[in-house]
Amino acid sequence: MDKINIRKPVVSGQFYAPSANSLKAQIEGLIDKDALKIEVIACVMPHAGYMYSGRVAGATASRISIKDKIILLGPNHTGLGAPFSIMTSGRWQTPLGEIKIDAGLADKILKSSKYLKADDLAHAHEHSLEVELPFLQYFKNDFEFVPIAILSDELNLLKELGRDIASAVSAYKDSILIIASTDMTHYEPQAEAEKKDKEAIQAILELNEDKLMSKVKSLNITMCGYAPTIAAICAAKALGATKAELVKYETSGDVTGDRDSVVGYAGIIIY
Repeated sequence: MDKINIRKPVVSGQFYAPSANSLKAQIEGLIDKDALKIEVIACVMPHAGYMYSGRVAGATASRISIKDKIILLGPNHTGLGAPFSIMTSGRWQTPLGEIKIDAGLADKILKSSKYLKADDLAHAHEHSLEVELPFLQYFKNDFEFVPIAILSDELNLLKELGRDIASAVSAYKDSILIIASTDMTHYEPQAEAEKKDKEAIQAILELNEDKLMSKVKSLNITMCGYAPTIAAICAAKALGATKAELVKYETSGDVTGDRDSVVGYAGIIIY
């Protein structure tokens, strides 16, 4: 029997609580139990330590009806692996349990794109996808997922990737949720971060990936996951999305009180 590839958590105990009980309690303090859940095609969630971005991630996850299959797109912060890296088999572990990669769906997506490469290295030490998983597990414990890490900033390739993902999953589109993992402006004064992030958020709300790229470049917005967000917008539109809604925006300064150098966080649903 083949040995199952288990991807161990890399930021447990650092970005979020290290045991199942403490992590559940931490998440319970960040979600909105009274939120009205809706069926969404995609969403944007932040990926910092829960102390900083957890309220935004929790509010966003609270609004979503979690599907059976999740495609998780995040930036590659480590620089390891291929520019478009998909993990096609194995399981990811968090303190709340193991989540299986949907090998059939991953293989379908891999075959539909000329840019994606089956590559575990990009995912070995990358936190941007890992930190979303406990929020999803809190609400649903039996989903499967496909992890994709992106290191490219070529607009046409990102748009093509989004459309390729959509064509690969169109047969199961009602059971698919696409998540783009990103933080917004990094380490700028609160007023400046809010101003820049407002421009990027507006482009996402308009489902306008060209405008998002243009704003990121022209305003020098240090949004680490604009590439996965562009791919997610394109995929969502190809799957029928026509609307987006900002669930919550905060900065680290809203949590710590230090507004001299903040990181911005946005939670957006696309349906």
